[in-house]
Amino acid sequence: MPEKDHIAEARPPIVAVVGHIDHGKSTLLDYIRRSNVAAGEAGGITQHLSAYEASHENATGVHKITFLDTPGHEAFAAMRSRGLEVADVAILVVSAEDGVKPQTVEAVKLINEVKIPYIVAFTKVDKPDANVEKAKMSLLEAGVFLEGLGGEVPWVPVSGKTGEGVPELLDLILLAGELEGLTADASRPGEGLIIEGHVDQKRGNTATLIVLNGSIRSGEYVISGESFAPVRIMENFLGKKIKEALPGSPVTIVGFSTLPRVGEKWRTVETKKEAESEAQTALQQTRAKNVAPQVAAPVEGEEEKVHVILPLVIKTDVAGTGEAVVHEIDKIPQDERLEVRIVTRGVGTISEGDVRQAGAGNVPGIIVGFNVKVDREAQALAERLGVKIELFSIIYKLAEWLGKELETRRPLIETEVPTGEARIIKVFSSMKNRYVLGGKVESGKLMVRDTIKILRKEGEEKMEVGRGEVIGLQSNKEDVKKVDEGSEFGAMLRLSIEPKFGDTIVAFEVAMK
Repeated sequence: MPEKDHIAEARPPIVAVVGHIDHGKSTLLDYIRRSNVAAGEAGGITQHLSAYEASHENATGVHKITFLDTPGHEAFAAMRSRGLEVADVAILVVSAEDGVKPQTVEAVKLINEVKIPYIVAFTKVDKPDANVEKAKMSLLEAGVFLEGLGGEVPWVPVSGKTGEGVPELLDLILLAGELEGLTADASRPGEGLIIEGHVDQKRGNTATLIVLNGSIRSGEYVISGESFAPVRIMENFLGKKIKEALPGSPVTIVGFSTLPRVGEKWRTVETKKEAESEAQTALQQTRAKNVAPQVAAPVEGEEEKVHVILPLVIKTDVAGTGEAVVHEIDKIPQDERLEVRIVTRGVGTISEGDVRQAGAGNVPGIIVGFNVKVDREAQALAERLGVKIELFSIIYKLAEWLGKELETRRPLIETEVPTGEARIIKVFSSMKNRYVLGGKVESGKLMVRDTIKILRKEGEEKMEVGRGEVIGLQSNKEDVKKVDEGSEFGAMLRLSIEPKFGDTIVAFEVAMK
């Protein structure tokens, strides 16, 4: 039989919805897909990358559109970027009340980087404070040139509450997809991108995929890097089991050998042998890349800067959220005395194994969980080992808590805190490391029994040349206990070196910081 001809046909556009936090992305998608996801999000923030299919009927028939709802909070930049990389068209959501905000600017930058067409949706037009014209001007100031304002970016005012403008928005999406010439061949082996992954406690490693070309059919195998899965349990975005997934579809596949990495490409193969062979090859390549480099031995006499290594375990409900947690942790100011080392980052319930990882160092570590639970045995072990477990459902609350916790864990060291500075004007006499001199306090104060150090100018720098103590002070030929800023004084100092005209006296206290 002759081989069947492959015919490319138009496929549904994949749309990423991006914008600033609380600008109405989820409410808009709610209206489009007639569901109520927005109300179920913790803190009112979308914290997962989700994919949905919608149907839109216009004069040319019924058309499918796949939507990716990406988080707007700054912590979820990686998830937004991943959504845009797989998308054909973007919707930039801008509140008609607030106009351009920081994540709006970031979203525009990401859209321009991936070079896909986009449509501006001015949301919340039903609100009393809505001002579309003002919002347009804020976009113009941000370098976004709309149609009618010297540019080519289409826009439409919409309301996720009333549905105003939504049909026009869907028409613009379909037009943008048509202009892009989106096609796919459903008869070819499937290929696309992994957009999310999590561990289902009952069903195992589960991933959400977008089909960019070809199809996935029951009985085949999906391979992504070191992970593969038989196509036995495949569900559409509604959770309904399906036998075939066509181009443009978001699907969930259950039963991966290991959890596939989000953002990785995937493709289908026909046999388990082929899937296992490719996964093994990918595993060997990964191991070759991850061979630990030799660590150089410390230089003799060099002070060890990191005093404490604090183990940190991160457990989240889905893999993409783990990226967001790491993103937030990276923003916490680091101290060279405390190295936070992420020993495990995974998905699913916090287990005894996680606790052992966190408790294996010289000091008990920390486990942070996001939308996950803790095994009873793990909780008991954590109490025995002194491992701290904290659970969160809002990303920035996790970051706030961890920042404060790290501050309490930072080792304290002796720190010299300057209390006063004076300049030596004249050296009068000396006897057995005791020196009588005159000077002027330039800042702070100088007191009897102060510990001091002497700084001397060497080139452009002041270098410490000796240390000592203030034995006595005089001001206006009278003995005093203290001399304040701006005052001249006479002093007797006990010093390890001979002071000179122009030297600086620095008094200091030692504090634990």
